[in-house]
Amino acid sequence: MINIQIDERILAACPETRIGLISATVVNEPTCDTLWAEIEAAAEDIRQRYQLLEINQRPAIAGTRHLYRSLGKDPSRYRVSSEALCRRIIRGLGIYRLTTLIDVVNLVSIKSGYAISGLDGDRIVGDTLTMGVGRSDEEYHGIGRGILNIEGMPVYRDAMGPIATPTSDEERTKFTEQTVKAQININAFAPEMPVEEAVQWMASLLEKYAHATDIETAIHG
Repeated sequence: MINIQIDERILAACPETRIGLISATVVNEPTCDTLWAEIEAAAEDIRQRYQLLEINQRPAIAGTRHLYRSLGKDPSRYRVSSEALCRRIIRGLGIYRLTTLIDVVNLVSIKSGYAISGLDGDRIVGDTLTMGVGRSDEEYHGIGRGILNIEGMPVYRDAMGPIATPTSDEERTKFTEQTVKAQININAFAPEMPVEEAVQWMASLLEKYAHATDIETAIHG
């Protein structure tokens, strides 16, 4: 299991910070109809429960937005990934059907409200991830976004540099169809779904849909 270290600035802003960790050996295939039906049901639940201007009041999303503001980042300009997903759903724009690993992460994120980092474990350099605060001199390629300004944003770094934020993960460690080792971090900066429940649900989804073996789970914080 990967080691996690968290900068004191993160903990000062969000003392309740907890990180749910799941690692597993997986098969990343195109998303099957059964998984997609679960995602569509979760999306419909969001449409029924929330108006567009209410979604940022979900506890998990509000907690992450609070952290952004505390670090000097505008959470309305750099939206938390779970908030962005839910906003797309409510606006009727839908979400993309991609691969099993991406869509399992999206499903848990939609239901829990947590921003979740989905990483190819074989592309992580070293045995430790440190969550710190992004700097202006760091180059960061957000998945499908190009260069992302991560200054003032909570960011995971491995031994080579930044690889994940609650807004977007980095191209270097993204899931691909060749991914066989998944490292998933559930970022809970304020409580909504119990983190233990989210971790166990994620593990069960990986086992059901991604043929996961060698599953390890832990909670930091």
